Amino acid sequence: MSFRSFVARLRGTPEPLTLHGIPVLVENTREDIDSALVLERLDAALAVIERTQPWRLAHLRRDLARIHVVRFPCRGAFDPATRSCITELTFLANPAFSDAQRAASIVHEGMHARVFAVTGGLPMTERPREERLCRRAELEFGEALPPEEGQPVVERARQSLALADAEVAPEVDWREAWARTAAVDAEREHRAR
Repeated sequence: MSFRSFVARLRGTPEPLTLHGIPVLVENTREDIDSALVLERLDAALAVIERTQPWRLAHLRRDLARIHVVRFPCRGAFDPATRSCITELTFLANPAFSDAQRAASIVHEGMHARVFAVTGGLPMTERPREERLCRRAELEFGEALPPEEGQPVVERARQSLALADAEVAPEVDWREAWARTAAVDAEREHRAR
């Protein structure tokens, strides 16, 4: 263990690691979720991207500063301020999702990172267009997978692409989203007691 690792552990600061050439930071605030399992699933999702569309993984390596695994009100997001792909902790932990579905979420957020890298960020009026670019990336990714793996990815992407602009890129009330996330976690804690 390095001195930096030791100090980070003492301070309770999570130390980043690297998976498939991308720095990863895990902030696990849930005692019921095994960080090692989450990292295994993230590693498997990145392996699916590397195996299926290696050029996408190369873009992720260039466009992202890190993947940040953390509790969040949706399964994924791109934070342009930190160039982080946020991948939601419980989404990675949930066995109902496949490696391909987890990978598709990362591909989606990676496309947001690509748009940001190329344009410096599009205006809010272009959000529906940007979301459709991200959904098309998911669709192409899903279609490149074996049918049994890609079917749920393709289906979700096609459904999203069929939505109207206001639905494909809805305004999010983040206070409400965070309040709902907190309520779910509080209910889970209450049941666990």
